[in-house]
Amino acid sequence: MASGLLALLDDVAALVKVSAASLDDVPTQVAKTTGKVSGIVIDDTAVTPKYVVGLDPSRELAIIYQIAKKSLLNKVIFLAPAALLLGFFAPWVITPILMCGGAFLCFEGYEKVHSMFSKHHGDEHGAGGEAVKITTPEELEKERVTSAVRTDLILSSEIIAITYSTVADQPLVTQIAVLFSVAVFITAAVYGFVGLIVKADDIGLHMAKENHHPQTRRIGRGIVKFMPHFLSLLGYVGTAAMLWVGAEIIAHGIPVLGHALEGMEHSLASIPILAWLAKAVVCAIGGLILGAVIEKIVTFARRFFKSSSKSAKA
Repeated sequence: MASGLLALLDDVAALVKVSAASLDDVPTQVAKTTGKVSGIVIDDTAVTPKYVVGLDPSRELAIIYQIAKKSLLNKVIFLAPAALLLGFFAPWVITPILMCGGAFLCFEGYEKVHSMFSKHHGDEHGAGGEAVKITTPEELEKERVTSAVRTDLILSSEIIAITYSTVADQPLVTQIAVLFSVAVFITAAVYGFVGLIVKADDIGLHMAKENHHPQTRRIGRGIVKFMPHFLSLLGYVGTAAMLWVGAEIIAHGIPVLGHALEGMEHSLASIPILAWLAKAVVCAIGGLILGAVIEKIVTFARRFFKSSSKSAKA
């Protein structure tokens, strides 16, 4: 009896040692994974601020908090456990799911680009007597949060998938620790920086007050003047990022395209910045083309089902 208990305690102690050794490797794995997903993190940071543009400034941080909270919950409660389960039971399904997400990003990115070039044309010709939908600030805020969380879900899925692929050969304890650490760290980093961006104009106004040093006031006024242009630029960057990331996700799921991208990068390896820029431009153009194709398919499907519905009622 005593010997059996001692053997059990030895097994427990050995398990604890293995777990501790695995956990010692977690910071290294987190750092490694963060480097791999840095491009997606930048994209997420660039996309998010546009969701609070035009809303009540006093609600900006509250809206970002809502998005951040839902983003973290999605990563921790749904995406990380799903990655672990799929990685164990059906690893083959992860890539198709990510490719669907990439296609959605291309579609949404194309719609943003299309609206940029068509809004002035639409303004010139007027609404043609169409009814104007009146939206309250609360409804608009809810729509923005929903849209932001939907886009974030795609990017978060890619982050979690890359994280899992990095630690797939590690012990289960390490996989869990790294997945949850990356989820918390990246969410805090992205939305902390986004909060700083959207409140930078308020910081500038505070610095520009008369009770501060002239140089401080000058910097504050510069921040206030610069931020609207910066936010506008960030909106364009965010749209381009949707197309770039979406197309890159799809390319990595299709061996021929993935190898072509890697070949292009290797051919420009001596100039890393040029290699990165070339890949980003090629992916963005490819994403725009794919988004246009998807938009045509979606439009056709909507018209088809709408006409079918009318015919059924008739």
